[in-house]
Amino acid sequence: MPGPLSSRRGAALYALVCLGLGLALAGVIVAAAGARWPNALLFALPLTLVYAVAAGFSAYYLCRAYPLNGARPLGVVGVMALAALCAGMLWNALAEAWNALLLLFELRWAGLTLTPALSLLMFGLGALLYALALAVHFLAVEFLRASAAEQGEMQSRLMAQEAQLRMLRSQIDPHFLFNSLNSISALTSINPAGAREMTLQLASFYRRSLGMEAHKKVTLEQEMALVRHFVAIEQIRFGERLRVEEAIDAAAAACLVPPMIIQPLLENAVKHGICNMTEGGVIRIEARRLGSLLRINVVNAIDADLAPARAGGVGLDNVRQRLAGAYLHEASIHWARRDNSFGVEINMPAQTSEE
Repeated sequence: MPGPLSSRRGAALYALVCLGLGLALAGVIVAAAGARWPNALLFALPLTLVYAVAAGFSAYYLCRAYPLNGARPLGVVGVMALAALCAGMLWNALAEAWNALLLLFELRWAGLTLTPALSLLMFGLGALLYALALAVHFLAVEFLRASAAEQGEMQSRLMAQEAQLRMLRSQIDPHFLFNSLNSISALTSINPAGAREMTLQLASFYRRSLGMEAHKKVTLEQEMALVRHFVAIEQIRFGERLRVEEAIDAAAAACLVPPMIIQPLLENAVKHGICNMTEGGVIRIEARRLGSLLRINVVNAIDADLAPARAGGVGLDNVRQRLAGAYLHEASIHWARRDNSFGVEINMPAQTSEE
């Protein structure tokens, strides 16, 4: 049911307001016409209740049919004023009919003497109450419209954010696939068994990666399972030159992270670190939960004789943008070179559910 009676709480509040108006009208009748309280209450309460319900529904539909933001606001105001005058006349006619019905009982406590002054008062009160009902319903209708517009805007923002995250997520796959196919091509002539093994690992990697595509976030344990596939692929290329150490505590493993948030960091570590070192080196992945914070560190060895480590790049920038899109200012990523190592630190909220 529309309008003020659309919920039990609204209906109860509306009934209390009607009761208050009925009591106020009875008091006015007692003061203005010198009527007795039983006569005034019997006349005013049912009349006010019926009028309030009828006026409430009428005002609601009239406000929906003639919004103030329409093309002709002056015309809308004129329609509302005319409706209020008509409502006042109808209420006055209803009052006379109800009073005539009460007088039929010929009881001392039923019916009033409706003087011209009292009839004029009833007409004025009816028009005023209808105008108030229009004002209240206009506010309610505009509030609902503003809420719907705000909700629609928020939904559009969420959809745009999800589209951006999917776009950033899709940047990772072609880059990694291109490098892997080049490696497979190089291994085909010198190590056919290694090329076959890399192909199988690559298939497993993308099978798991595509399974994550439907999820906004995955557990860190699931993310690490994907990382291990990536490491297995790269170890076919580098052999013992590439060593990976993990230090993931149980509390951190249960936390949710965006899919493929660590893999670009490892790819950077291999490309800019291990790849440039003849004897290879170690990549260490650490993850800890610190209260409401999840901290992930990826540290790799680098050649001290090379130029200073990169300060950006596609992988790091992609991770930074995805963190900002998923957590806004609640997440951060920092990277720095220290002696013979390059470290990346990610801080994000420690979440165990997507709510």
